[in-house]
Amino acid sequence: MINYGSIGKIIFSLLKWFYYITRNYGVAIILLSGLIKIVLFPLTRVSLKSMKKMQKIQPQIAMLRQRFKHDPQALNRETMELYKRMKINPMGGCLPMIFQLPIFFALFTVLRDAIELRHSPFIFWIRDLSSKDPYYVLPILMGVTTFIQQKMTATDQQQKPMMTYFMTIFLTVIFLNFPAGLVLYWLITNILSIGEQKLIAKIS
Repeated sequence: MINYGSIGKIIFSLLKWFYYITRNYGVAIILLSGLIKIVLFPLTRVSLKSMKKMQKIQPQIAMLRQRFKHDPQALNRETMELYKRMKINPMGGCLPMIFQLPIFFALFTVLRDAIELRHSPFIFWIRDLSSKDPYYVLPILMGVTTFIQQKMTATDQQQKPMMTYFMTIFLTVIFLNFPAGLVLYWLITNILSIGEQKLIAKIS
């Protein structure tokens, strides 16, 4: 019997349950993505609020960089003091990703090892969710949505273009040979995250 680990077992059980309803593992992965986003929504909201605060203090950060450009220690000290005054956790924006990674790796294991998912079709050209997208459509779409999401969440305007392009290219290249089901999961997660950010911006 394949050992998926605790998270993997939950992921696999949910996938099978969604498959029982939809009879399509691709749709099951989409529903799983939505469920995970709903569960993580409170953390995401906290994260996005933290990033919004970070964006607001960027002019002050820029002034500190200019003032202490020859004194890195003083710059770090004053920056942390600014975070403290503004009640900002500089790592707050990483919370959803920290919780997403174990799910991502668990899903990767399930897609790689589960006999049930081998040769499971999704739609059109995706005939096997456990294999890579033969035409690389999903990885490219994933890259596009990653680019959009990175632009929306970047907090440091000086690093924004560099990090946006780097992350987009880096992730797209990595995902080219990943199982189509895993890329589909990340693509849907990106799309939902973009919508989530717009929703939170409206209600904040």
